Amino acid sequence: MKILVLGIGNLLFGDEGIGVHFINYIGKKYSFKGEHQIDIVDGGTLAQRLIPIIVEYDHLIIIDTINAPGVQAGEVYFFDFDAVPDAVNWQGSAHEVEMLQTLNMMDLAGDRPPTMIMGVVPTIIEATEFSLSEGVADAVPLMEKTLLDYLHTMGVNTIKKAEVDIQAILPNSFRALDAYSV
Repeated sequence: MKILVLGIGNLLFGDEGIGVHFINYIGKKYSFKGEHQIDIVDGGTLAQRLIPIIVEYDHLIIIDTINAPGVQAGEVYFFDFDAVPDAVNWQGSAHEVEMLQTLNMMDLAGDRPPTMIMGVVPTIIEATEFSLSEGVADAVPLMEKTLLDYLHTMGVNTIKKAEVDIQAILPNSFRALDAYSV
């Protein structure tokens, strides 16, 4: 089985970039073993331009910010795209709406693989803010555990390669391989 872990977000807008920062963090910290192929890709804000990549996979895990009114920044949600919790809406950033439309278009064509969403509620969404708020940075260990536990249920084993600090990833996230490089 081919599994795509897709980080979505805009690095120029603070917490909005957590999806990209997180997949870079996971990629530097772990390698994956087992019968499944795991690919980690920076999808940035490409949305519909990701369709040719996504259709090549049997399973999709999207990491992004989400909007959940009335909850604190740093709250982490992990859910099947076919069963979005009532607390979650897609009114955050423009790329969230575009990603929702992309997944819905893929449904219409019968091309969307089973999709899980890991979303964290952001605080800082300001232009040219290359940092994460304390709440979102504090959510990274829970996001990491959730992703690794889920992959483990799919038969994927992880091997820790290095100790990595999410804050150390931020200045260089833009240099990582993105969807254009795949």
